[in-house]
Amino acid sequence: MAKGYWVSVYRTISDPEKLAAYNKLAGLAVRAGGGRTLARGGRVVAHDAGIAERTVLVEFDTFEQAVAARESAAYQEALSVLSDGVERDFRIIEGVD
Repeated sequence: MAKGYWVSVYRTISDPEKLAAYNKLAGLAVRAGGGRTLARGGRVVAHDAGIAERTVLVEFDTFEQAVAARESAAYQEALSVLSDGVERDFRIIEGVD
């Protein structure tokens, strides 16, 4: 069964305090949902139309698990704290079997 991944690329961070509060709650929600953070922040080299900003990659055992974690009450709480503190591109993708 193919793994699932969250890929989040931040375009702007307008409120670092909201992001910090989100990170605490989101980390708990990700772990509770079976996710493992593979990359967060760090160095980025962007090409084509990419943006060299904060990028996060989270791995789940299945695509369905990744979707369920995003829809969980715990992650929804994290999103409510984040609110308008960032602009980002968030995707859930299916890995290659």
